Amino acid sequence: MELQKKIEILSAAAKYDVSCSSSGSSRKNKPGGVGNGHLSGICHSWSEDGRCISLLKILLTNDCIYNCAYCVNRSTNDIPRTALTPDEVADLTINFYRRNYIEGLFLSSAVYKTPDYTMELILGVIKKLREEYRFNGYIHVKAIPGADMKLISAAGAYADRMSVNIELPSSQGLRLLAPQKNKESIIKPMGLIRSGIQAKREERKLFRGAGSFVPAGQSTQLIVGATPDHDLNILKLSEGLYHRFNLKRVYYSAYVPVTTGPNLPAIVKPPLLREHRLYQADWLLRFYGFKADELLNDAHSDFDTELDPKSDWALRNLHLFPVEINRVDYSLLLRIPGVGVRSAQKIVAARRIGPLSYDNLKKMGIVLKRARYFITCQGKYYGEKSMNEHIVRYGLISGKPEIQDSTPQWEQISIFPLLPQLPPPEVRLATLTGEL
Repeated sequence: MELQKKIEILSAAAKYDVSCSSSGSSRKNKPGGVGNGHLSGICHSWSEDGRCISLLKILLTNDCIYNCAYCVNRSTNDIPRTALTPDEVADLTINFYRRNYIEGLFLSSAVYKTPDYTMELILGVIKKLREEYRFNGYIHVKAIPGADMKLISAAGAYADRMSVNIELPSSQGLRLLAPQKNKESIIKPMGLIRSGIQAKREERKLFRGAGSFVPAGQSTQLIVGATPDHDLNILKLSEGLYHRFNLKRVYYSAYVPVTTGPNLPAIVKPPLLREHRLYQADWLLRFYGFKADELLNDAHSDFDTELDPKSDWALRNLHLFPVEINRVDYSLLLRIPGVGVRSAQKIVAARRIGPLSYDNLKKMGIVLKRARYFITCQGKYYGEKSMNEHIVRYGLISGKPEIQDSTPQWEQISIFPLLPQLPPPEVRLATLTGEL
């Protein structure tokens, strides 16, 4: 098979793996080398669906020994199969880099022949890039569950980031859709990578010239919607992974119905809104001080489709609000809908000089369409007359106060009724920054 055809097949097969990121590495260029993975040394481009395309994202092979029901590359699926050699992947990476097509490599693979054999091939690629081509750019590779720990440890000495995909949130889901896999074979490499990172950090405290081990950390991916797991189970798993393995990121991938089966859900399109809500909640876990049990519980085990997780939490805890913006402590400030991390820091810094007015809050980038229902400013409440749950919910969803009378509300007819209405600037900014 021609190389170009191989690339088309394997790059298309890699699009279902979202657990890639090109940040956090401290690997700098060296004399005589090429590439730089240091901080801003990776430039980002974004596709229409929000995926980072600055890396050469490709599978080593899509020929898999496993028959996972949800996977397009499962062994019983009738698709074109091919594989790249380590030399071909290394040559592609270097030539693409020299042409300024990419800034690094994201290399994954189906399990070909055995986990050990697949991991040896991946190790051969990155070893060739680092030692023969002296490539210092960003490299993210997959640690293959079930592979020998020595192979995974050796790969960690060359890679900037590694990931071990859990994919299904529960052991029951694995038994149902991927019976050839087990939780222990996935968790074990995660523990090894975590130990290796910690050991190198301690070693660098004593020896300045100590080498690195996965300097950009590790990540994983969870598939959302392939099994009947609730959002609460998924979020608690993510919280546990962050605490136990110090993961850099947990990525959520809405289940794409690329194949059919008796154990798979009968859906027409991926649950993208659910994926979005989990990403928002994940942000709250990592930067806002929330815990999974606060955002969801047994009685409320899935996220509201109409409200973001922070607004949903605030609406279920109206007894904590409203809070005076000039006196509330930083931890509760972060829990006010519409107030992000940077906005909270600005508020804390500004109120040391003097009391803040409602107009001051507008200038700080706070989304007052949400925040006004949960705060007072110099003793004045700017929401509705009553903190009634129904009224506040209506205001949060619609962005306008609830109509209190039966007077007809007339609206000017637009001469462009079919054009989509753009969201307001503050909503577009929140989409980019992740602040809620």
